[in-house]
Amino acid sequence: MSDSTHPPIAAKRPFSFTHHGITVTDDYAWLRDPGYPEVKDEDILSYVKAENAWFEAQMKGQEGAVDALFEEMRGRIKEADSSVPQKDGEWEYWIEFEEGAEYKKWWRRPVGGGPDQLILDEVALAAGKEYFRLGALTVSRDGRLLAYSVDDNGSERFTVRFRDLATDAECDDAITGTRAPWGNDAVEGTVGNIVFTTDGSALVYGRADENWRTRTLLMHRLGTPQSEDVTLYFEEDIGFSVGCALSANERWLIFSATDHETSELRLVPANDPCAEPLLVKPRQKGVEYDVDERDGLLYVLTNDTHQNFRLATAPLESPGSWTTLIEGSEESYLTDCELFADFYVLEGRRGGLDFIELRYYDDPQRVEPIAFPEASYTAGLGSNPEWQTGVLRLSYASMVSPATTFDYHVTDKRLEPRKVQEIPSGYDRDLYATERLEIEVRDGVKVPVSVMYRKDRDALNGGAGGPLHLYAYGAYGIAVPPGFSTTRLSLVDRGFAYAIAHIRGGDDLGRQWYLDGKLEKRTNTFNDFVDVARGLVEHGFTSAGKLTASGGSAGGELMGAVINQAPELFGAIVADVPFVDVLNTMLDETLPLTPGEWPEWGNPIESKDAFELIRSYSPYDQVSARAYPSMMVTAGLNDPRVTYWEPAKWVAKLREMKTDDNLLIMKTNMGAGHGGKSGRFEGIRETAEEMAFILWQMGVPVEDAA
Repeated sequence: MSDSTHPPIAAKRPFSFTHHGITVTDDYAWLRDPGYPEVKDEDILSYVKAENAWFEAQMKGQEGAVDALFEEMRGRIKEADSSVPQKDGEWEYWIEFEEGAEYKKWWRRPVGGGPDQLILDEVALAAGKEYFRLGALTVSRDGRLLAYSVDDNGSERFTVRFRDLATDAECDDAITGTRAPWGNDAVEGTVGNIVFTTDGSALVYGRADENWRTRTLLMHRLGTPQSEDVTLYFEEDIGFSVGCALSANERWLIFSATDHETSELRLVPANDPCAEPLLVKPRQKGVEYDVDERDGLLYVLTNDTHQNFRLATAPLESPGSWTTLIEGSEESYLTDCELFADFYVLEGRRGGLDFIELRYYDDPQRVEPIAFPEASYTAGLGSNPEWQTGVLRLSYASMVSPATTFDYHVTDKRLEPRKVQEIPSGYDRDLYATERLEIEVRDGVKVPVSVMYRKDRDALNGGAGGPLHLYAYGAYGIAVPPGFSTTRLSLVDRGFAYAIAHIRGGDDLGRQWYLDGKLEKRTNTFNDFVDVARGLVEHGFTSAGKLTASGGSAGGELMGAVINQAPELFGAIVADVPFVDVLNTMLDETLPLTPGEWPEWGNPIESKDAFELIRSYSPYDQVSARAYPSMMVTAGLNDPRVTYWEPAKWVAKLREMKTDDNLLIMKTNMGAGHGGKSGRFEGIRETAEEMAFILWQMGVPVEDAA
């Protein structure tokens, strides 16, 4: 299939289908193993392994660069590090990394003093495993029991285990994956949050079925067989997923059923999970809401009357009768509301920048915003487990300011720095500058762009217009904040500018910003990115061909769409686990996520308009005979979100169609899933590999860091 001098060429096996009277040819459809999630087809494995061998052969000459970048990035990490302890009841909890450790340890000690207790050792749990991920961790209210969930292959099907913290012993009890009863190879498992009941005698969890859809909430009584677990809620709609959370005052279990645009919540007493759930309000298409409770009054954050959400209240006796407390507005996008005993905290964005403000139950007009020291930053509430508190834990960063943990003292309105991210190899903030631009795109909308660079960048490049790396995501209403990154410095210190395009599809500028990049408006996302790239050239930050770009998952779809639209702009592209076979995936309702994704992308099964629109931008379907930039593509064999065959098919078709000699390489993690390899250093090595590829393709020597 390949040798050391030629890339793999996947076989073409003629296949086509017709839908809405439109015939689509898909000669690489065979790369999907019909036995997925197990991949056993020898032809498929042979092709994937051949691509991996080609990747290794091409990157062999960059091994020194990868090692140097890895050591550089590792040198910016304080290896022996710990979090700021946080009080929760009678204990203070924190996490620690030991020198050289890939994984963390979880600790606690009694409030007021006492011996430190190791409650969970991820290092020991991960020993001998190619992949390890801790999914959830919770301690019973009395502090005696710990429950935690683990995924050891990247499939995101978790096993729950228990520890008796009084004896420091693992319990025999567990909630494990089970074979589906109809005999196929799919494996069920738990997913999402796990919540103890009030007395700690039972655990509520969500179970992923054979299609990786979480439609069932169950209760497991400790010490009883898993087969006796009680179903608390089952969701009939295959497009909805369920979850469970605990109210801030710990009185209620909150059962949620949601898709990407609609939600429905129920309340159940935390001390009686089998009680009849209290439905807050029946689902209404397009209406999202979240809820919490204090003294018999519900606080509801919802977009029912304004896309940027309002805050309403309702009595428990009439939970669906919502009275506005804070109106929705164009200026303030409300993203979260967290209740405490004496006040509540609103989070959101104004003008694209985060805000946090305290409000008071007894005085609705009293508003206390928390002020931060920079004009452009990202900030939010950290972990604040206690209902009765006068101190709030906050997180803060900017593109040039390392992550900072603050305690905000409510009474005297004071920010106390508790921890500033340390960079052992050194970091001089004064060497760097950051700007926030607005670039007008083709339909007249102005898209914000956050840019970071060294103040001596022109000198590093021998003049203006040096290389620039552009990043974006642009989907699901997920904003990309202008935060800090130590790995990013490896590009910036070599003369790159680094830019984040806050394109439509994210909710950076409010809910409408998200709505203007989904469904029938999806192409705005791709156009925004291309026009921002052109705008950065026009502003003199870079020049055509010196632009590099990256994105993952839906951001990988973005990469595929923009190189189909304007490949000449980019010198190199990195597409991580890219969602590029959009049409085929949205046509296949047997895939794990597809039904829940229709509100985001459209349903091409039912709608010819959706079919034609998705086909018009789906990167795999729009590959054509033209020159493409150098590209590095990644995949995960166990990935349940973007299945391995999407990038595999895309790369195969690119190899067939592209007219250039630019490098195209693909690496499939054979023992990992959507997030790549686990462990803090293994993840950094993959980042170093991607940056080595970018620097190589742009002709920038790794040893030339300033």
